[in-house]
Amino acid sequence: MQYYAPSLTRYQRLPTREVKIGDLPLGNFHPIRIQTMTTTDTMDTEATVAQCIRCIEAGAELVRITAPSIREAENLLNIKKALRQRGYHTPLVADIHFTPNAAEVAARIVEKVRINPGNYVDKKKFQFKEYTDAEYQAEIERIRERFVPLIRICREYGTAMRIGTNHGSLSDRIMSRYGDTPMGMVESAMEFLRIARDENYHQIVLSMKASNPQVMVQAYRLLVKTMMEEFGECYPLHLGVTEAGDGEDGRIKSAMGIGTLLEDGIGDTIRVSLTEEPEYEIPVCRDLVKRYTGRENHKPIPPVEKLAYSPFQYQRRLTRPVGRIGGRQVPVVIADFSEEPLTREKLADIGYRYDPKSDKWHVSDTAPDFIYTSGRYVPFDLPGTLQVICDAQVYAHVPDRQRYFPLFTWTTWLQRLDDPSPYLNFIALDTLNTTDEEWEQLLQSLDDTTVLCIYTQNRHAMPAVRQKINDLMLRGIDIPVILCVESFHSSIDDQLIQFAIEAGALLLDGMGDGIWLKNHPDLVKNLRVSGRTYLEVHSHAQFLNNTAFSVLQASRTRISKTEYISCPSCGRTLFDLQETTARIRAATHHLKGVKIAVMGCIVNGPGEMADADFGYVGSGPGKITLYKGKEIVKRNVPAETAVDELIQLIKENGMWTDPPTVHTPVSSASS
Repeated sequence: MQYYAPSLTRYQRLPTREVKIGDLPLGNFHPIRIQTMTTTDTMDTEATVAQCIRCIEAGAELVRITAPSIREAENLLNIKKALRQRGYHTPLVADIHFTPNAAEVAARIVEKVRINPGNYVDKKKFQFKEYTDAEYQAEIERIRERFVPLIRICREYGTAMRIGTNHGSLSDRIMSRYGDTPMGMVESAMEFLRIARDENYHQIVLSMKASNPQVMVQAYRLLVKTMMEEFGECYPLHLGVTEAGDGEDGRIKSAMGIGTLLEDGIGDTIRVSLTEEPEYEIPVCRDLVKRYTGRENHKPIPPVEKLAYSPFQYQRRLTRPVGRIGGRQVPVVIADFSEEPLTREKLADIGYRYDPKSDKWHVSDTAPDFIYTSGRYVPFDLPGTLQVICDAQVYAHVPDRQRYFPLFTWTTWLQRLDDPSPYLNFIALDTLNTTDEEWEQLLQSLDDTTVLCIYTQNRHAMPAVRQKINDLMLRGIDIPVILCVESFHSSIDDQLIQFAIEAGALLLDGMGDGIWLKNHPDLVKNLRVSGRTYLEVHSHAQFLNNTAFSVLQASRTRISKTEYISCPSCGRTLFDLQETTARIRAATHHLKGVKIAVMGCIVNGPGEMADADFGYVGSGPGKITLYKGKEIVKRNVPAETAVDELIQLIKENGMWTDPPTVHTPVSSASS
């Protein structure tokens, strides 16, 4: 084991125990299984059966159904019988939160039960209490007394169990001792796992979910490390990012969290939690899993003997500032215009809109910092905030050496056949085609003007780039690094996943002072994610620019827009989650940096909102409770007026700005 994985440079699945879920084997190097969760009322047998069938036919290998009370748990039998009568034998999973009695009923019916250790025994009241060791142990014994009956039922009926920790629903007891941390998440699950092992019950899967991919990744890594140190073995892991939202943002956030772990061989089953119909989650899962088919055959990567950073807590890599790149500045975005026309109209696609009447540029919050033009010059005056990267061989003839900067390959940089900039020089490096000796030569040639643009043609891309950045850190070389990812996929779905993982995984570990994404317009056949209409792509430059900012947003390294923490809905949801999320997004999407949680019920309420600024939570049929942070502000607001009440709450807390009718001009064309 290397910290938390079999290898940090060679793709290899993490060895885990085998668990049988009905007839479906999980873990122990079996294929990564795909699952989803129904959104229907569990008491509506026909609707739930119909939705299960749609999910199964889309490719789900497990289907989870909520059982908030004994009544719903008992109806799982009718759902299971109806599915079996129609020829569907996919294992079913009961989702349990506050009701141990319902879990005990469901465990006699379905193939797997999921419990949340944060609320299975404890009732969350957001109270802090200092526990002595004796008092804490007494609490563990209380858990044991309530949990052991379920374990024994599962063992008798051959039922598997997922111990599913959620970042936002840690018990008050865990919060009091460990805080709102990955360690708290891990210990929450380990308490239950130790009891199960004492009972010689091992048909267990674990999960460490959070709406923040950074927290989620750290928690899973820490769980693997803890299990190996304590037991000498790992149980299968179910991966997922909670409340990821919808559209491309939901896909990017999910792919970033799940994919970061899959890259290191961690994960035995996955679920992508989107605020959409559950069958739409399945294609995203399939696209994620297929990335790792045959991955073992990748080109060798130099081994990582030591990490220069902690994989269990975030700290941004310290770099020197070079112009507007590096240091404490937010990561920059480079828009690739090597295959796009250089016109003012095309710049409007990436957030720079020119108004000829006023001779002013209007700049959006998601306008890139640089554009790459390859061997061309921009044939018009640029806005003052935009800088240009061009190829080194044409740099000698650029119209403005304080606005244009050269891009070298590592070989042309060493040769210096072209004059470098006295201010800022970009050096492109392919990890696959650079020997150790050449890497040493390059490192010795770097100076205060250089920025490395690291990419790779290695199929195992993220670990290849990570190895180089880790080496820089071990050597104390503080040159800024731009993360460059080039996609040759023909679908936007695959491109979103690749960009989210290969750039996002490094950002989650504090690496990267900028992001540069590239695709090939002639290869792209599908301009909409999964054929749905929410992603309108007017140009490839716009798609790449929007994706770059979304990756930075999901990694919490550069906030440029509103963030929505939206649960995927289930049978507990008390209003139309998709429609409501769309209404809230339409009214608030202009609020840069504000985090809004939209939760279908109290289970995914104040705890699951984690670090949201405001919360909109279903509290009863047609009733909404509004939160500021984790504090209730208004109860039982009628759903018809709740969105307006939410806007008023944001205004009262000084975080509202009116949506602009036009962008504010920031510079003249001649600036």
